[in-house]
Amino acid sequence: MKIIKWLDQHLEEALLVLFSTIMVTVIFLQVVMRTLDNSLSWSEELARYSFIWLVYIGISYGVKKQRHIKVDVALLLLKEKGRILLTIVANLLFIGFSIFVIYYGYSIATQLLSFGQKSPALQIPMGLVYMATPIGMGLTVIRLVQNLILLIKSFFEGEEDITLTEREKVQENYDD
Repeated sequence: MKIIKWLDQHLEEALLVLFSTIMVTVIFLQVVMRTLDNSLSWSEELARYSFIWLVYIGISYGVKKQRHIKVDVALLLLKEKGRILLTIVANLLFIGFSIFVIYYGYSIATQLLSFGQKSPALQIPMGLVYMATPIGMGLTVIRLVQNLILLIKSFFEGEEDITLTEREKVQENYDD
């Protein structure tokens, strides 16, 4: 149970640190090697693929921390329940979009895996690179559902819009 709780709280952060570290290290190594007139053929490719994974995992992290891009003008015009209701609708639309992306992203990734296409320098199956899309958006759906549960509870309990610190407190109560 502790492992699941840790993954729920830190999975995106751990993956973001991993891919950021890989990307920065490889780019730094490439710069050093170029100053020595000895360029690495695989470094830019690995940095690019790390960045792709970083972006899709970052979407999930943004949703988890409720820091994703949104237009707040309509929310400012509404009262508490209206804000919560509009946020629920927006999250449901986001879930629909995410499921669409997961479906087609997975389809493309599995096609590439079945074709056996590999990256030019690293010889990594390209399907693994493309799996960033369905995996990242799958994590996003999980985070959106978690947010929806909290929003629906706050809607029926009559609470005002849940901020991040309040969300963490509510989640701790339900984790115990």
